[in-house]
Amino acid sequence: MADEVVLLDTWVSMFGMRARIALAEKGVKYEYKEENLRDKSSLLLQMNPVHKKIPVLIHNGKPVCESAIIVQYIDEVWKDKAPLLPSDPYERAQARFWVNFIDEKVYETWRRMWLSKGEEYEAAKKEVLDIMKLLEGALGDKPFYGGDTFGFVDVCWIPFSCWFYTFEAYGHFKMEAECPTLIGWVKRCLETKDSVSKTLPDEKKVYEYIVALEKVMTGA
Repeated sequence: MADEVVLLDTWVSMFGMRARIALAEKGVKYEYKEENLRDKSSLLLQMNPVHKKIPVLIHNGKPVCESAIIVQYIDEVWKDKAPLLPSDPYERAQARFWVNFIDEKVYETWRRMWLSKGEEYEAAKKEVLDIMKLLEGALGDKPFYGGDTFGFVDVCWIPFSCWFYTFEAYGHFKMEAECPTLIGWVKRCLETKDSVSKTLPDEKKVYEYIVALEKVMTGA
């Protein structure tokens, strides 16, 4: 009996993109269900009753929630192709550390920069750039965060790159000038991995979405 795989997601979510990229890397066929986050489906509420958030991977009727956990689950279940996590326990722990760092820092710091003004804005902007440079340092001179191979950190970090244009627009800086090595990695992922180039939406479309969302939030 074939696996039944369903992904509850929304197109602009960098967290949902993680699951899509991981599934593509493994060659897993699945049904994609786009969620309206302002009118969540009964299926989403049933499958993720705790957080009520996307993404949710439903594998043979059983839900798996939280994007980093979903990617690890995909790697463990479909382990015969494109391993994502390192086999070495220390390297695996390091990969999990950096993904946890990304999850705790990147989105929330950017959101603070987006929503603040004055001194708070300047402090958040500096923190955004400091975080980017830390992540650039973690990459070093390796082709990918997984070394010579595209791995767990790459899968979990590359979706944020389609938001970089929005980061730049709200932060008034150029990512390539600030973090050229990081942008080189983004280009490498897009050029060499179909799973990435076919998953990531156009960065201008993401920016337009955020501008429209801001108007709704402010009543403009």
